[in-house]
Amino acid sequence: MNDHRYCVIMADGAGSPKQLRDTYDRFLQVMPQDHILVITPKQYGASAVSTLPELKPENLLLEPFARKTAPCMGYAAYTLLARDPEAVLVASPWDLVIRDEALFADTIREAFEYVEENDVLMTLGIVPRSPDVNFGYIQVREGRNAHLMAGPLKVKTFTEKPSEELAQVFVRTGEFFWNSGIFIWKAATICAEMERYLPEVTELFRGWQEQIGDPSFVERAYTECPKVSLDYGVMERTERAWLYPARFGWADIERL
Repeated sequence: MNDHRYCVIMADGAGSPKQLRDTYDRFLQVMPQDHILVITPKQYGASAVSTLPELKPENLLLEPFARKTAPCMGYAAYTLLARDPEAVLVASPWDLVIRDEALFADTIREAFEYVEENDVLMTLGIVPRSPDVNFGYIQVREGRNAHLMAGPLKVKTFTEKPSEELAQVFVRTGEFFWNSGIFIWKAATICAEMERYLPEVTELFRGWQEQIGDPSFVERAYTECPKVSLDYGVMERTERAWLYPARFGWADIERL
């Protein structure tokens, strides 16, 4: 089953070359380099090649325009489905700081194992250390002190950057986690859920089976694509949203 595991690094240009290098090297702990893709706006393509000279050309996906994470994932997931119908992928931003990388790798592997057996949309939820108002929060259905539990938890709600008072309540209950922005799912499952909840995006990729590798096809799709995030477009609406608790050190580099 490990032969079907992939990584998609979403490099929107907000980070530095060092962040891309660090993120790429981090995922080398859990899969071979041939299974790591980088997707980035085309104006950052040369920088990605310079930073990752070992990256195969077919594993660098260039977005014609920045359209947020949902179109980005549509492009990446359809690309992987065309290569491997059984593909399971972890999608990660390139601008995160991770501490305790061994625990990070173990957490990714454990989440992969669950997703391989279940058609769910998994996000890594960071056990919060403080009531930080700069992060989004995810509530799970298991209730109070869910942060002490191990294994996957069912998602209940998403809240984007709450007030200080609300953040304190969230952390005190133990049923809220920081939203890491790291997802794990089968390519077929995320495509099916996007087709259900974001047809305005997926309809633009009609014909992907034969044309997803054609830059002109991708450019036509992106020209009409709305700007929409995965959280807003899919995760807040799907019944398949699950959370895997993560206890490694984590930070969004923009907040450091």
